[in-house]
Amino acid sequence: MEFLKNFLKGVAISISQIVPGVSGGTIAMILGIYDKLLHAINNILKDFKNQYKILLQVGIGAIVGIFLFSNIVKSLFDNFPIPIGYLFIGVILGGAPLMFRKATVKGFNKKSIIYLIIGIVIVLMMGEPNNDASSIITSLNLFNFIWLFIGGVVVAIALILPGISGSFMLYVLGLYNTVITAVIQFNIPILIPIALGGVLGTLLTARIIESLLVKYPEQTYILIFGFILGSVFSVFPGVNGIESIIGIVFGIIGFVFTYYISRNE
Repeated sequence: MEFLKNFLKGVAISISQIVPGVSGGTIAMILGIYDKLLHAINNILKDFKNQYKILLQVGIGAIVGIFLFSNIVKSLFDNFPIPIGYLFIGVILGGAPLMFRKATVKGFNKKSIIYLIIGIVIVLMMGEPNNDASSIITSLNLFNFIWLFIGGVVVAIALILPGISGSFMLYVLGLYNTVITAVIQFNIPILIPIALGGVLGTLLTARIIESLLVKYPEQTYILIFGFILGSVFSVFPGVNGIESIIGIVFGIIGFVFTYYISRNE
């Protein structure tokens, strides 16, 4: 049962990473697995016996989710951006009460407001994802390998930081279409440098974030909460008549679903 729960959480995290503006770290936190993953990543060598299971279970789910749903999710987002946008806004806001509880365990003061605003502003300054019109990389040379490796590092950092979208960062680097195409076509040579960069980025970022959560838990959680609230504006798809009405219904469903899940974590 534990395997299935963690497997499905991995699938959910990977699906969220496909949608520009949505953060896999946010979904991991909503699902109550964020802190466990950070701890497991940072202690995998010291305590392999007790830490590998959650990483393996979530990892398998994430891999399955990426390969099974990349084409479907991208197609839905391309063709129905407004309803899908509202759906993910509902998902994010549904987990907001859990985030707020974590961020304000010792109360909410003036300093908390400053960190909250900083978190929101950082995400808003990143702007909105634009269409990635760059050429799709289909073969490797040294330059492409290095660029894809850097892309993997950046995506891993975005995955670890709740509120920061990995897909958005791929847009910024001009690699979104390359990565999605490689996944859909199962182009292993293109995926290898991305995976290697992802491993390095995950190990480095997870250690830094867990250290901050231990030393400065209130400030770090409230900053992350700001990231998450700021990401709502990044995901917002605009207003367009009937599509927005459908989107609001989707958003309510997403809110209720994640609120119920996060309440039980």
